[in-house]
Amino acid sequence: MTSTDEELVARSKGGDADSFNQLILRWERPIYALAYRVIGREEDARDVCQETFLRAFRALPGFKGEAKFSSWVYRIALNLCRDWMRRQRRAPTMQMPEGVDPIEMAGEHGPVESIETLVERRELSGVVEEAMKLLPEEQRTAIILKEYHGMTFQEIADLQGCPLSTVKTRLYQGLSVLRRHLEKNGRMAPQLVKRV
Repeated sequence: MTSTDEELVARSKGGDADSFNQLILRWERPIYALAYRVIGREEDARDVCQETFLRAFRALPGFKGEAKFSSWVYRIALNLCRDWMRRQRRAPTMQMPEGVDPIEMAGEHGPVESIETLVERRELSGVVEEAMKLLPEEQRTAIILKEYHGMTFQEIADLQGCPLSTVKTRLYQGLSVLRRHLEKNGRMAPQLVKRV
């Protein structure tokens, strides 16, 4: 039987290192995918992911459970990404590591696609990544959390420390920029048409 995050956190606080390792295994891929999408560099995203769990482990005794464990870890990761970007004083770059599709990293694998569909999706993914670079950090992060990590508007507002209306505005403005960029490049994603 699989333990909930809350059960694993309680056992971890009691000194059970295996329980914290289970939390890492459960949340490592989504946190890495988030860091990669925000920072755009594989090695730096890996560093942020490791630092996220190191900080979470150190701060675990003070975790009161007022938020979900996943929200707490996402907040740590986002703060580390912001710190990294400030230190670098540059916009994120999107480097695609060989043989890795970061869009699929946090998702489930579906049925096998035809070569044509795979090539088309990767081309579209490249255009979307290019457009994401045009967005301010807050808009890019809101889109990543909503579209790639399936968070609710309220969860995003809590993570970004802003009102719900601000999150909705950031998403609308960011998706509008993405839509215009895709239209300009002759590539309109049906998902974006419905949302914008």
